[in-house]
Amino acid sequence: MKKKLYVGNLSFQTTEAELKELFGQSGPVETVRIITDRDTGRSKGFGFVEMEEGADHAIAQLNGKDFNGRNLTVNEAKPMGSRDSAAGGFKRY
Repeated sequence: MKKKLYVGNLSFQTTEAELKELFGQSGPVETVRIITDRDTGRSKGFGFVEMEEGADHAIAQLNGKDFNGRNLTVNEAKPMGSRDSAAGGFKRY
């Protein structure tokens, strides 16, 4: 079963190719996506990796690991919640 992993505390210079190589040590990587600011194009410091096999191994091996001078946060991604929440936004009627 395919798992989507959240990867946080990334250096702003980290590339998707570097993440694919790092996670590839635990198993085949299907997709890598570093989230960027839509206005500046600069990395937001986190991303997502999808893996069919080796996801649990990647979490165990890479969570807290020093990568590009930062300690990574790696865990299974949680589903995105509703964007209609009252967290500072206007409700749509």
